[in-house]
Formats: sequence, structure tokens, C-alpha cells
Amino acid sequence: MIKTDILIIGAGPTGLFAVFEAGLLKLKCHLIDALPQAGGQCSEIYPKKPIYDIPGFPEVLAGDLVDNLMEQIKSFQPGFTLGERAETIKKLDDGTFVVTTNKGTEHNAPIVAIAGGLGSFEPRKPLLDNLSKFEDNGVAYMIKDPEVYRDKKVIIAGGGDSALDWSIFLADVASQVTLVHRRNEFRGALDSVEKVQELKNQGKINLITPAEIIALNGDDKLESVLIRKISDAKEEITLEVDSFIPLFGLSPKLGPIGDWGLDIEKNAIKVDTFDYQTNIPGIYAIGDVNTYPGKLKLILCGFHEATLMCQSAFQKIHPDKKYVMKYTTVGGVSGFDGTKKEAPKAVIKAIE
Repeated sequence: MIKTDILIIGAGPTGLFAVFEAGLLKLKCHLIDALPQAGGQCSEIYPKKPIYDIPGFPEVLAGDLVDNLMEQIKSFQPGFTLGERAETIKKLDDGTFVVTTNKGTEHNAPIVAIAGGLGSFEPRKPLLDNLSKFEDNGVAYMIKDPEVYRDKKVIIAGGGDSALDWSIFLADVASQVTLVHRRNEFRGALDSVEKVQELKNQGKINLITPAEIIALNGDDKLESVLIRKISDAKEEITLEVDSFIPLFGLSPKLGPIGDWGLDIEKNAIKVDTFDYQTNIPGIYAIGDVNTYPGKLKLILCGFHEATLMCQSAFQKIHPDKKYVMKYTTVGGVSGFDGTKKEAPKAVIKAIE
């Protein structure tokens, strides 16, 4: 059985930063994540997408943010159980919890912090008869590595930010980019819509609206799609493609955590904003997975919640100790591996 001070369910940015804050308090962490690597959505869904609202970073790629967080917590030596989903939870007589994964791995900790983002995700798929036939053979629901589409013919379907952003990005990667949307109007940012229009005028993006894809064709792999214009004429177009990427969003699900007796509201876990504890003492929820009045689903808010959660966890684990907060600029950062980062001390020398 794996034992730790704080068991974190979810290895996205919020969960990773919680490791750092816990480390400052000399608390060990172990993280569980159903994905095969740390980073959550930032690694799995949009690693090459820029993020603009991380303090101190005018622009940072999602994947680079994860790399930086992993580097930040390295000295605190967190453990990871990756590629496994937290399935059941049991409270023991000593007040600690045992969380077991779908593969039977048991974890024991006095504190459980759920940092599962929006939960597990399932892509919203178009209703096409032979869609599953071409999954991983020309059909993909997310873009992990844009270089896969280098010099390829790509068709993207959707009308939100992801469809717009990836159409713009792949315009300089793929040999041909076609964006198909059921309406003439898009739901994305205005500057993205204007950029797509500009690229269309330059001949770098083929924009087909209002229209929908009604069939996929090919033998072993996708070869072409059939597009129907949504108009009186019902014009149909056959377009040769190498890849079809429907970006209709993701459906979040709490999964087994939803059966743990937590107070749930609209697929999110209700918490007390004092320390982001749930209705079950010792279990916290931080990041996009929680909800409270005024909640904003932002990474920087998750960082704040992780910080206060760790302070509360310290008091629960060490009720007889009083923690005096010291700024890292004063106390430095001492890792569990013996490393220490600290600011140079001023040298005081008397004048002779």
C-alpha cells in the first residue's frame, strides 16, 4: 500500500502546484491520474496551445507550463500512479483514507485532495455511421502533436475556440486546411474569427459554411468526406482528406468520485471557501472540479485554492504544531532530496 501525507487525485496544473505548497510545509504528496502522463488537459488536449493568463508569463505553451511545474516540484519527490483511475474510497478507524484505483492499487493518506479538473472527458462525436472505423485511422478528437499533420490535407469541424485556433495554427503546417461549421456565425473569440477570415482571403484556409459532414469514405483509412451545404440547394461536396478532426467539445464526467458521498452540484464538488474542504472532513476539492459562489475556472484560481488547502491540511495532520509562514525569499526552498534554494545573504562588514 502506498502511504503519503496528501493524496492528490488529478495531476493537472492545480494538483502539481499543490505538491509545491505541501512541500514547503514538509508534507509528502502522491498523485493519481487516469492519464498516462502528468499535466491533465494541458498535456493531453492542448500541449501546444498558448496560455495568456498565468502570472509572470505573458505567454506560455500549456505543455511548457506543465514542464515548469514538474521542475518546480522535483525536489519534493512526489509519487505518481499514472494510467489508473481513482475508483473507491474508505475511511479507516484511525481517520485516514484508503483510495483504490481501477487496477487495484491502494493508497493511504490522512488527507485526500481532489484536483481532477472537470473530471474525465469524453469527446462529443458527430453522428456518422462508420465513425469508429476511422478512429486512429484518419479521425482524431484532439490534437496532441501538430507535426502529425505536416503537409497533410486536414478538415476540421466545429465553431468554437478550439476549431478556430487549430485551423489558424495548422494553416502553416498542413498542405490544406478546411474548416466546416453548421452556421455562418462562430462562437469563438472575435480576433480568431477575423484571423480565419483573413486566412480564407489569403487562400490558406478553405471555409465551408453553413455545412455539415454527412459521410466518411475509405477502405483501411480515411480517404474523403462528404459535405452537405445547409441551404435550399442541399449541395454536396466530396473532399479528399488525410485527417478529419471534429472539435465539438468534451463532455466532463466526475466518474466514480461522484459516488463517494460528496456534495455535488452540476457535476462539480461543493466546498467551503475557507479551505476548500468538502462536506467530508479530510477530503478537499481544488481547481475546476469544485464549485462555490463566485467560482472562476482558471488555473491561477486553482493555484490559490491549492495553497489554502495545504495550510488546512497541515493543521489537520499536525494539530499540535503551529506553522509560522515564511516567504520563500526569506526561508528559501528546502527539498526532500537535500537540495536548498535560497536568496544570497547580504554581507555586513564594518567600516574600519
